[in-house]
Amino acid sequence: MLNWEELEKTCKSCKNCALGETRNNVVFGTGDRNAKVMFVGEGPGEQEDIQGKPFVGRAGQLLDDMLAAIGMNRDQVYIANIVKCRPPNNRDPLNLEQDACIGYLRNQVYLIKPKIIVCLGRVAAMKIIRADFKITQEHGLFEKRGDVLLMATFHPAFILRDPRKRPDAFMDMCALEDKLLEM
Repeated sequence: MLNWEELEKTCKSCKNCALGETRNNVVFGTGDRNAKVMFVGEGPGEQEDIQGKPFVGRAGQLLDDMLAAIGMNRDQVYIANIVKCRPPNNRDPLNLEQDACIGYLRNQVYLIKPKIIVCLGRVAAMKIIRADFKITQEHGLFEKRGDVLLMATFHPAFILRDPRKRPDAFMDMCALEDKLLEM
């Protein structure tokens, strides 16, 4: 495993898939590198690609609001994505692209050693929790893998498109808060 400096340098020079040819910036991740909670999305959007930081657009503002609802902020968590470069037109990252990048995320998890990983959306949940994960049926439920609890909630961008999911996502965040209080 690489240390933080080596890992970020390797990510920023990565050309393991076609996304490396079209990116403006690698979106490595941000937050507390000793966080108990790690949030993982699928991949950067347009604003993230421009700024080089995860969840900075409208979906990022909603994620900030979700964190604030349970008394947390970005400085207390770590936020990353399955892929570190923006897929064209914000499409879901292809399996080939996810496979090219997943080692970087695994290295981040190894370095952070989070107690809880929250998958933001279906794509992240299917890659991290299990391939047949059903977000509409299983969001907010925790599964244990080794020493880590895994949970998924709706992606903030999806909630912006379908505001009816907002109460479900709020309940998922409350479940996260309860787990943290148990620890």
